[in-house]
Amino acid sequence: MRPTGALHIGHYHGALVNWLRLQDTHDCFFFVADLHALTTPQAGPLEPHVYDMVVDWLAAGVDPERTTLFIQSRLPEHAEAFTLLAMDTPLAWLERVPGWRERAADDAGARNYGFLGYPLLQAADILIHKGGLVPVGEDQQAHLEFTREVARRFNHRHGRVFPEPQALLSQAARVPGLDGAKMSKSLGNAIGMRETPERTAELVRAMPTDPQRVRRTDAGDPARCPVWPLHEIHTDAATREALAAGCRTAGIGCLDCKQPLIEAIQRLQAPWRERGAELAADPKKVHWILELGVERARAVARKTLKEMRAAMGLSY
Repeated sequence: MRPTGALHIGHYHGALVNWLRLQDTHDCFFFVADLHALTTPQAGPLEPHVYDMVVDWLAAGVDPERTTLFIQSRLPEHAEAFTLLAMDTPLAWLERVPGWRERAADDAGARNYGFLGYPLLQAADILIHKGGLVPVGEDQQAHLEFTREVARRFNHRHGRVFPEPQALLSQAARVPGLDGAKMSKSLGNAIGMRETPERTAELVRAMPTDPQRVRRTDAGDPARCPVWPLHEIHTDAATREALAAGCRTAGIGCLDCKQPLIEAIQRLQAPWRERGAELAADPKKVHWILELGVERARAVARKTLKEMRAAMGLSY
């Protein structure tokens, strides 16, 4: 995950929920993709964003004793694997990856090797740890297929080193933001995972509702309301049924409808804030967790890199 700082509830439902399930059944490696973050201009230093994000992972329940957590740039093996794989990867493969041409056409700042090579660095991130399963959404399968192609080409040219990683399709929720668009910190429409109860209530109360419900006495339709998709994620079926009936008959107002949502989100946030405050007050603990993760991850990456170098005739 790219270090964007403190996370929002869209990150939780879109990624962390799946991580929490996987840590019970798989040997998981989760890392801060700080090298990937360098492909876009940064307003300030990355370091505080890195640690804020890891605090949110831990506050959400990611267990460092059952998973390996590390910072990408702390493993030079990732960068070396990226370089070695680049020697075998045709330029045309990178140019055909979805998003490259569109982004390069729209953003002159994206016309650099780092952005063009982004998918290959992603491939190196997976292959250096011999990842067998990669949790992805439907829209990310093209990137994973690229990784499999890179692995096949390397194995064919130099001898088998890598397994071909398979997709572990996740049914990640698409969490709408406060304006109905996808939740994003950059769009200013997000609710933070560790937001205060007061601020959460303020943000939800300010959300737009059914545009055709102009007066309190007008009947509404949840299908037209930007608030309703958040209800579908956070409130239970019985609550939604009662709220929908009240909306359609004008039996309740929009603020009445928002209150159960506010309370549901606040209940979700409460343990995150408590654990997050404990971790933020003890930064040495977070650093120690990451140091242990770096050591575990490097042990795996060093072994794979040694195999890569031997296969390519670089054992000297």
